[in-house]
Amino acid sequence: MMNTNTLLGPLKNAERHEIGGVQVDVVRTGNSRVKRLVYPVGFRWSKDVKPVIGTELCEHAHVGFLAAGRLTIQYRDGEMEEYIAPQVVAIAPGHDGWVVGEEPAILIQFDFEGETVERMGLKRG
Repeated sequence: MMNTNTLLGPLKNAERHEIGGVQVDVVRTGNSRVKRLVYPVGFRWSKDVKPVIGTELCEHAHVGFLAAGRLTIQYRDGEMEEYIAPQVVAIAPGHDGWVVGEEPAILIQFDFEGETVERMGLKRG
């Protein structure tokens, strides 16, 4: 298991907020944003965020580096993907996702706000 103390330390110039138990730190850089998302043990999008957002599935794209933990993603069509740190992730919109195991998942994500799907080429058929 990785020592996550450094990964969880204060992030210079970050805006911090929380949604559905996920800690989100955002730093704007150029025309994009870099985010540190800390998904707690037991987190599941459909249980923790769906009631807040109101959509059936997560409709955001996620591109980045899973620095710690494990995530499972399930798409609308039933296809599943598993990510185990350290690993690069590219998750298209229209998914549920959850933390696997007894360690928080820490994702360093890059996005372009409303243009992430197009700019990263993450549309699913």
